Amino acid sequence: MTETTQTAPTKTILRALAGEVQAVPPVWMMRQAGRYLPEYRATRAQAGDFLSLCYNPELAAEVTLQPIRRYGFDAAILFADILLIGQALGAKLWFAEGEGPRMSVITDRAGLAALKPADAVHETLAPVYETVRILSRELPRETTLIGFAGAPWTVATYMVAGRGTKDQGPAHAFKDADREGFSQLIDRLTEATIEYLSAQIAAGAEVVKLFDSWAGSLKGADFDDFALKPTATIIAALKARYPGIPVIAFPREARERYIGFARATGADGLALDNSVDAEWAAEYVQPDGCVQGNLAPHHMVTGGAELVSETKRIVRAFSKGPHIFNLGHGITPDANPDNVSRMLEAIRG
Repeated sequence: MTETTQTAPTKTILRALAGEVQAVPPVWMMRQAGRYLPEYRATRAQAGDFLSLCYNPELAAEVTLQPIRRYGFDAAILFADILLIGQALGAKLWFAEGEGPRMSVITDRAGLAALKPADAVHETLAPVYETVRILSRELPRETTLIGFAGAPWTVATYMVAGRGTKDQGPAHAFKDADREGFSQLIDRLTEATIEYLSAQIAAGAEVVKLFDSWAGSLKGADFDDFALKPTATIIAALKARYPGIPVIAFPREARERYIGFARATGADGLALDNSVDAEWAAEYVQPDGCVQGNLAPHHMVTGGAELVSETKRIVRAFSKGPHIFNLGHGITPDANPDNVSRMLEAIRG
């Protein structure tokens, strides 16, 4: 029996997601395997390019393990990319050096019709599942393994625009011109995400996380239809297949829509970005369950006394409920690795 199906988990991350209040919160960081670490840069150079690293199970497992060896985080998150699922559905994906991801674009129903069915993603994504299997064997026994996927809205914004955009304008234009057609794209991504995350769980992931990085650009009924409902559908399907599997949702920059999001979707944990105040979130969001976050990533660059004081403030703010300490977004490439150690010392003291 895996620990995710036990009634009394022992790993600190799983205990927090089960609702336990701990004197010292467990901690991990979004993008903890990344360019701020010299060992990551060396491994990426060995792989040749970013996508080759994602699809090389041995090297992807190695970069996932590097921050665990260095810092002893309570969780390791699978090294992959949220856009791999779009590629697995048939879109072209490449990374422009210094500019980020690029994709072939889908702007109408004809483009949608050319995509592969949801269950076809497994052929392309099989190396990712092997990475999970390697990690489930090699991680320390006390370390939780987190799998992940991009949420349908966020992945769709890249598939429609062909790249990241400031306001997700192309996706909004498709949505506004043909809501039914855009909904079909969201539905296809929802189905594929269920398949993808189910396979990660089968391979050994103990927790999965949905990254909806651009949820904040959705308002009103759009937020309900394209952020909240797909998340609820994915979580319900995963829990039907794998009862007891914990899920963390991250509707980034949802602001007041963070309130009630976990309850409405069935999420066991809700990750908070650093645009919301920890004291506010402790009052209005944490009563529904475990929260994760939410130190501003710039503190990993600037360090100093402010890093320590802000870290301790967040720990205090969330100390009366279940909490997983994390950043409010991913650690940046210009972060100082020594500041991560200072943050951990401030948490664990």
